[in-house]
Amino acid sequence: MNTRKIKSGYNYLKNNGLRKSINKLYMRHLNKKQMRNVSYKYEDYILNNTLSEKELNDQREYKFKVNPKISIVIPMYNTDETFLKELLDSIIGQTYSNFEVCLADGSPSINSNINNIILSLNDERIKYKYLNENYGISGNTNEAIKMATGDYIAFCDHDDVLSINALFENIRIINNNENVDFIYSDEDILMGKIRKNPHFKPDYSPDLLRSYNYICHFVVVKKTLIDEIGMLNSEYDGAQDYDFVLRATSKAKCIKHIPKILYHWRAHENSTAGSNDSKKYVFEAGKKAIENNLKQNNIKGKVSMLKDEPGRYRVNYEIEGNPKVSIIIPNKDNKNDLKKCLESIFESTYNNFEIIIVENNSEKEETFKYYSEIQKENNNVKVIKMDINEFNYSKINNYGVSLATGEYIVLLNNDTKVLAKDWIENMLGICQRTDVGIVGSKLLYPDNTTQHCGVVIGIGGIAGHVNTNLVDSAPGYFSRATVINNFSAVTAACLMIKKNIFDEVNGLDENLKVAFNDIDLCLKVRNKGYLVVYTPFAKLMHYESKTRGLEDSKEKIKRFESEIDLFKSKWRNVLAKGDPYYNINLRLDSSNFYINTNKVIGGENEI
Repeated sequence: MNTRKIKSGYNYLKNNGLRKSINKLYMRHLNKKQMRNVSYKYEDYILNNTLSEKELNDQREYKFKVNPKISIVIPMYNTDETFLKELLDSIIGQTYSNFEVCLADGSPSINSNINNIILSLNDERIKYKYLNENYGISGNTNEAIKMATGDYIAFCDHDDVLSINALFENIRIINNNENVDFIYSDEDILMGKIRKNPHFKPDYSPDLLRSYNYICHFVVVKKTLIDEIGMLNSEYDGAQDYDFVLRATSKAKCIKHIPKILYHWRAHENSTAGSNDSKKYVFEAGKKAIENNLKQNNIKGKVSMLKDEPGRYRVNYEIEGNPKVSIIIPNKDNKNDLKKCLESIFESTYNNFEIIIVENNSEKEETFKYYSEIQKENNNVKVIKMDINEFNYSKINNYGVSLATGEYIVLLNNDTKVLAKDWIENMLGICQRTDVGIVGSKLLYPDNTTQHCGVVIGIGGIAGHVNTNLVDSAPGYFSRATVINNFSAVTAACLMIKKNIFDEVNGLDENLKVAFNDIDLCLKVRNKGYLVVYTPFAKLMHYESKTRGLEDSKEKIKRFESEIDLFKSKWRNVLAKGDPYYNINLRLDSSNFYINTNKVIGGENEI
């Protein structure tokens, strides 16, 4: 019997009540069930993606134009001899050979067995220094960096393992990108001899990085970048790597992600990979690291840790001034849903907003009666009439925006209900950032399962929602349903955008009358260099297109197919290249980040 778990469960029940406790147990059951399924599929992935001897030999014989030296820095403290031997064997066997290993040992005394391991390898590329004292994780790592003579510094823990092609893949990236100065890759967990829990990461996602250190391993950084930003800071010990990654990515000229498992993070009793309870101080240090990152980037915000997700954070961005927000709501009849939507908006804690209802072709007397009542009762609500022969979501919203007086626009469906009263603040604080163009919200179905937590290009052939049909509290794939992070697109059922950016990209494409116009808008905004951000802290219920009906007639099906063709023609290159906030190792025929178990061909200039 595990008394620690019983005590922990009792404390959670005491602090959170029976309902939340039952929900947590249910979610744990679902997560374990899903992980068993994922682990089984990951075994297939490993089998199909293990490099053959021919592929390994091809890599060993490959001639790069540029062959920079990589210095692998490894801090040591009471290092397990077996683990170190496995790590060094994995490095010595690399298919790229221009490297050095810099071991800085802060253990209380010299371990003769470790010395014997190093001597037995008989490799002059391995440098070992006994420090005579323990400088801590940051200090020991910095001592290893001081030993380095390489062009790039690679960070590695003393008990983990590298994939045999780890350095080769990084050198390929360096050869293909002249200015690259920060590289990271995918990783998994090593438990004994079993590899599990693969993390197939997105390309650089600054908002995800401020939610947790998703980059983690395997990080390779140009030495000149380290010279610019400084080495590891002992003030953040426990999350010193998180602080370093935040500082480095903020200053890097070119960040590249390798969508391959190149690092195996060992989970054991004393490792941070093994237990959330083993090093709770890590989480507090991570919070400090994010706060420092905000300060260095002149961004005002308050950082907090998510209560039910250890190691996950929320940045509550401070709103500057009191900007006006214009909420655009198309409506055709459907008084009951509109009434429910408006009443929920009126309960918002942010009050500098106007609501523009774009009336299009309503026929019921009760609808127009309600319009009259709502405008008399609320001086910030106005109804504008637009007569169109057929439904055109883009044209309707563009017309509404053209009459808006706010600096920020919210596109909102009439079949939604606001669940978080501070939804506007949560979206506005993010949208005010100079690097952000669009912010999307979390949408739930009426049964409190997820309908929208971000959109991935390529899902279902064009684009689709991900992390769908989860219970509201479920984190989804590596918490991407419950933390602020970047996506290529979000749905316009609830979307905030700066009005000047909406005008800059000429609004919604009116040739996309119903389908994909919001995805197209997001891609146009991203083309201008702005980020699209999803926040789960602006939460609404969505009753899913009750007004318009299904795509069930020949005319609607024909129109839908023509809009698919138009979207494909506009964004052919994006569809071909793949979504940067997804991963080529994940399937496009699923909305919940399932592993593509087939052999994955990807990366830059495969040989």
